[in-house]
Amino acid sequence: MKRIGFLTFGHWRAAPGSQTRTAADALLQTIELAEAAEEIGIDGAFVRVHHFERQLSSPLPLLAAIAARTHRIEIGTAVIDMRYENPLYLAEETAAADLISGGRLQLGVSRGSPEIALRGAESFGYRPADGETDADSARGKTEIFLAAIAGAAVATTDPARSGVSAGLAIQPQSPGLRDRIWWGSGSRATAAWAARMGLNLQSSTLLTEDTGVPFDELQAEQIRVYRQAWAEQGFDREPRISVSRSVLPITEDIDRRYFGGQDHDDQIGVLDGVRARFGRTYVGEPDRIAAEIAKDEAVRAADTVLFTVPNQLGVAYNARILDTIARHIAPAIGWAPAAAVPVP
Repeated sequence: MKRIGFLTFGHWRAAPGSQTRTAADALLQTIELAEAAEEIGIDGAFVRVHHFERQLSSPLPLLAAIAARTHRIEIGTAVIDMRYENPLYLAEETAAADLISGGRLQLGVSRGSPEIALRGAESFGYRPADGETDADSARGKTEIFLAAIAGAAVATTDPARSGVSAGLAIQPQSPGLRDRIWWGSGSRATAAWAARMGLNLQSSTLLTEDTGVPFDELQAEQIRVYRQAWAEQGFDREPRISVSRSVLPITEDIDRRYFGGQDHDDQIGVLDGVRARFGRTYVGEPDRIAAEIAKDEAVRAADTVLFTVPNQLGVAYNARILDTIARHIAPAIGWAPAAAVPVP
């Protein structure tokens, strides 16, 4: 059975037509949209993380707030840039948020995406070691983070105070959290690394490589590489795999005014000197989108699909989009709404 969720970047701008004009708007509306999504029957509420921009940047307080206001929906990130993180503090924060949610946290981490800041992580006090790339730094921190949430000793007691020398794990611990960590991958090679680390796979609407085939076919190949690498490790659980899609159903005149001119094809570009492929946007009548996305190879291969939302159009507008997706589009990819959970 497929799962679906929404993914918001949490943009805010004091611009004409924006319903999300301040940081407070972005945060509070994300909580409200998560509540609406849970009522619709959608499975997940995910947030993107960007620093130094008018977007969501500190996800754990926000996810904890969503957890306190909801009962069933998964909460997650896609993704946290590990270059900016203290892995032990992140381990404490994620464990706390997971406990508040009752084990609903699905945490996506990665190297991060191209950003506006020049060496932004250095402004946070984190500089790669000599000879270490940004990717090396993110992966090294991720390994420390994974050990910490799994209960490894990451500090020692002070014998002068305790009378013994022993290992200390971070507190709190949240059982099962280690199996709910995802790696945001933009290539086949990084997908294989994620599998070897025992991480679930998140793949977005961008791949940092291009072989000339349509985006969905290249992403499906990435998923096959990941599954093969996972099988080679002999893990005793099935991994989860998510892909993101931009889906803009047109059911009213206002939708046509907003999105009628959107390009429907993949886009090719260059990021950090590397040729990259961007996935298409699905725009049109819901039945047409349903027929098209049902043929999307990567959507068919994944167990979770995250639909990006134009958050600056407000909660009511985005809840209507999600309701249309739930009623008329997602069933075509094998999804059914979750059963309602009684409110205590």
